[in-house]
Amino acid sequence: MTLEILTSDILSPLRHGFFTRRGGASSGVFEGLNCGPGSSDQSEIVAINRDRVATSLGVATAELVSMNQVHSAEVETIDAAPGQAPKADALVTDRPGLALSVLTADCQPVLFADHEAGVIGAAHAGWRGALSGVLEQTLQSMEKLGADRVRTVAVIGPCISQRAYEVGWEFYDAFISEEPENKRFFSGEGGEKLQFDLPAFGLHRMRRAGIGQAIWTRHCTYSDPERFFSFRRTTHRKEADYGRLIAAIRL
Repeated sequence: MTLEILTSDILSPLRHGFFTRRGGASSGVFEGLNCGPGSSDQSEIVAINRDRVATSLGVATAELVSMNQVHSAEVETIDAAPGQAPKADALVTDRPGLALSVLTADCQPVLFADHEAGVIGAAHAGWRGALSGVLEQTLQSMEKLGADRVRTVAVIGPCISQRAYEVGWEFYDAFISEEPENKRFFSGEGGEKLQFDLPAFGLHRMRRAGIGQAIWTRHCTYSDPERFFSFRRTTHRKEADYGRLIAAIRL
C-alpha cells in the first residue's frame, strides 16, 4: 500500500508530511506505518517503516532525525545527524538535507518553517509540553538561527480533538492556575469530566507568541482508527500497545 502523506500549502514547497498509518509494514495492533522504536513492535519492521518515510522525503534514514521525547520544553538545535536521539521535545535546524521528525499518538506534531531564512522546526506538544512552553521555545531557537517569528508558519498535524479528550478537574486546575483565561479551552463545566481542546490551546500559544501563521489540519487521531494511531483509543480498548505516527520536514 502506498504511503498516505498529509501536507500543507503553507509549508510548501519544503518537503514535509504528516504520515498516516497507511502504507507501512507492521501488523497486529501496529498495522501500518508504525515508526516508534519505543513500541513493542519488531525493531526490524519499525526500521523498514522509517526507511520508507526517509525515502519519501528524499533523505537517507540516518538523516531522519528523531528525539527521545520526554514531554518537556527542551529544544535541540541540529547541525548534523546525531548518533543518538537527543532528549528533547523539539528540533530546529538551518542545514539542508536533514529531516526533523516527531512521533505522536494523540499529542500535537507541529512543523515550523521560515522559508526566507531557511530555518525549520519540529515539535512534540502534548498538554505538558504545550503548557510548559515548548512551542514558544521552538520559535526562540529558530530565531537564534536567523528566523523571524513574524515570517514563520506552523502546522499542527493530526492529534486528539476536544470531543475525544476527556479530562478530570485536577487537569483543569493545572491550566487555570497557570492562567485563568485558559478555561476557554475546556467544555463540560459542571460535570464530573471535561473536554480539553488541545489544538486550540496550541494555536493560542503560538499566536500569542507572535507567529506569522499557525493552523491545524483538523484530523482527530482518536476518531479515525483506519488512518491514525491513538494512545487514548488503545487504552480504552485495553490493547497491549499502540503505534506511533511520524511527521517530518526538511530543507
